[in-house]
Amino acid sequence: MKKRIALALACVLAVSSLAACGGGSSSESATTAAAAEGETAAAADAGTADTAAADAGSAEGGKNLVMYWWGNQVRNDRTTAALDLYEEQNPGVAIDPQFADWDSYWDRLSTMAAGKSMPDVLQMDYMYVDQYAKSGLLVDLTPYIEDGTLDCSQISENTMLSGTIDGGVYAICAGINAPALLYDKTLLDENGITVKDNMTMDEFFDVCREVYEKTGVKTDICYGTANSWSEYFMRSFDVVVFGDKKLNGTAEDWIPFFDQYELGLDEGWLLDPSVFAEISIGSVEQNPMVYGSSPETRSWCALYNSNQLAAMQGAAPEGMEIGITTWPAYDPVKSDYLKSSQFFSIGAGSANEEEAVKVLNFLINDVGANEILLGERGVPAPANVAEAITPKLSELDQKVTAFINDVVTPNCSPINPPQPDGASEVYDLLNRTVEEVCYRQKTAEEAATYFFDEANKIMATK
Repeated sequence: MKKRIALALACVLAVSSLAACGGGSSSESATTAAAAEGETAAAADAGTADTAAADAGSAEGGKNLVMYWWGNQVRNDRTTAALDLYEEQNPGVAIDPQFADWDSYWDRLSTMAAGKSMPDVLQMDYMYVDQYAKSGLLVDLTPYIEDGTLDCSQISENTMLSGTIDGGVYAICAGINAPALLYDKTLLDENGITVKDNMTMDEFFDVCREVYEKTGVKTDICYGTANSWSEYFMRSFDVVVFGDKKLNGTAEDWIPFFDQYELGLDEGWLLDPSVFAEISIGSVEQNPMVYGSSPETRSWCALYNSNQLAAMQGAAPEGMEIGITTWPAYDPVKSDYLKSSQFFSIGAGSANEEEAVKVLNFLINDVGANEILLGERGVPAPANVAEAITPKLSELDQKVTAFINDVVTPNCSPINPPQPDGASEVYDLLNRTVEEVCYRQKTAEEAATYFFDEANKIMATK
């Protein structure tokens, strides 16, 4: 059954990738993105999903569910195996595993939302949970927590709060992680270059210069994916980016953010933006650190998250060891944080809502399931599950756990509140503005003023 499902999914994703050519937005709101895809595409996709929804729960009295997530191949393989285990333990339940890359995931999910055919179980991101919950697209899990169907007793209060919106619980932490600077340790060791935890920005710039001077290898600072990086960066200046229908702070506060790109270009150590024209931005497998074929197209580091170390190491060329440290910051303690790497949610309108919650509970709390998942999404949120699987973790995953517990936890601050409606459009604007700086179409000062003004226009309409 899994092979048949995988083949069908491949066909769906092939069509989606053709529609996405040309670099469509990866972070539009559910309503905006669905409209942008056009009535024909929306009707076709919604019709397909409606048919699947109509079939759910009706095949020979069984319970058919769809679980949808984004991720790398490691996540896809482990999650599918965990769902296979659930099916074995629950005869009569069939789960269709569907997955996509980051961009395709949100484009397709917004179309599902427009067609009122949300997946039964889905991955949800901190950036989108507020708007999806307030749009009535996610199930409030509070009743299931209260009756014990969903056991959250081993999850900390702060972690639970990250998925709580207006008093309802709409998302459960799928794993705890932290921002992580992944770097080519082999390259740096060979050239006598060291990095330390909790680097300041000035120390980071010094490393960038040293790597470039000794090896010719350059640096990638979240080109095209500056969303989380911008919030992290601004926390050093006591700026929580989003306020009530506006951006907090001033335009001048944003000059240092854009200046880092200008500085890197002026000094030669920042990757030229043309490098990203031929790769899939955000893909672990095509990240310049592991994909670049020459010093001019390689980066010595990647600003990712701690739970992506294993995938990055798996994508690295033979003989390259990937190291892990904290993202740099002007004030490392103010900027750094622990977060839910992503959430699991239940889509509104599920024909088998209670069974979907049971699947979610299984993925969160079942030790057997987590011995398959092995913390790929981050350190398990339930303390007892995290403790149970730690001895079975690979050396890399144990390194991540130690990084979370020993490096980040003692040197961080509470995470920002979930981003409000409009944040995704602001992030699209931010990435376009960074691109303009990197192509020398705007100075850092011009970019800061333009971005701040235009972002406030977006937020004022929400």
